[in-house]
Amino acid sequence: MITPRLSDLVGITGKIAPIHFAESWDNVGLQLGDPVVPVSRIMVALDPGRPAVEAAIEARCQLLVTHHPFIFSPLKKITAADETGRLAILALKHDLAIISLHTNLDIAQGGVNDLLAGRLGLQGAQPLKITGGEEYVKMVLFAPRGFEEKLLSALSPFMPLIGNYRDCSYQIEGTGRFTPLAGAKPFVGEVGAGHVEPESRLEFLVLKERIGAAVTALKGAHPYEEPAYDLYPVLNQGPPRGLGRIGTLAAPVAAADFATEVRERLGAAGVRLVGDPERQVKKVAVCGGSGVSLLHDAARKGADILVTGDVKYHEAREAEALGVALLDAGHFATERLMVEGLGAQLKQVLAARRFEAEVVEYQGEQEPFSFW
Repeated sequence: MITPRLSDLVGITGKIAPIHFAESWDNVGLQLGDPVVPVSRIMVALDPGRPAVEAAIEARCQLLVTHHPFIFSPLKKITAADETGRLAILALKHDLAIISLHTNLDIAQGGVNDLLAGRLGLQGAQPLKITGGEEYVKMVLFAPRGFEEKLLSALSPFMPLIGNYRDCSYQIEGTGRFTPLAGAKPFVGEVGAGHVEPESRLEFLVLKERIGAAVTALKGAHPYEEPAYDLYPVLNQGPPRGLGRIGTLAAPVAAADFATEVRERLGAAGVRLVGDPERQVKKVAVCGGSGVSLLHDAARKGADILVTGDVKYHEAREAEALGVALLDAGHFATERLMVEGLGAQLKQVLAARRFEAEVVEYQGEQEPFSFW
């Protein structure tokens, strides 16, 4: 077991929730910190506010991973004149790095909306609003024996998930032949002499939009000064990705009863229902946080009800006009479950890669609204 560096955690979180999934207006990924610093303790929280930052420092964490971005709007300065500046100074003083996974975690498989759909018992959940899809390239590379794991680890962030499987590759053994010419600095063999080397052929899918970064990572990890690799176009396409989820309940239920169940399952302080309480709902759309912008998508796909947060008056009237019930379960309650879900994913990936780092799920966050 080895202690990961912050750069390793950037790669791991980037695999769980790829940065290129994020909406164009968003700011995700590493927000603060030195990539070479070792990380032995990680805290996961919803918000990067003072309570979470202070809790992470008190728990002797070197990394805080949050859903909401620590830095959202561009900063022109960092001073103690505002809370973001004060928290940045505090975090840096205690060597605390911050990574934020926002709309990329909303969209990612196993992210906020999958967790929400699962918690509410939706069956066959699919993206509500398609924002993109994966295109793949087959990468084939050749390496001397013993370097397979190093190369696969370096290229793992660029491999797609295949269903519920990650880091999928194929390996066969063979023989490499080459003759180093004048000016070469061969890792094996001698200049001017033909060389035969036992090698492994590794092949796997790579995300097409990240192929440039994958080749850079390959060259950085490969022991040869001129790595041999091939890139092949393929017709394979991954599943569509997008915001929100839509699925079905096991059986129809009255909207009022469903609202009560949602409140209980999410531990929400309260919920607000728009629509007939006696209406039977079966096809359910969900979007954690502020997702009422997906109301028309929910209507087009035949949803009986949309579960989200931050619903305004005129949005409620619009839902009435569209004939879609609307359930406001709160921004906090519909996203808070990411702490447990992301924490579990981090623990699983760290263990699989034999990284020794503890993951702490911050339990101190509270709903900011009181219900009377």
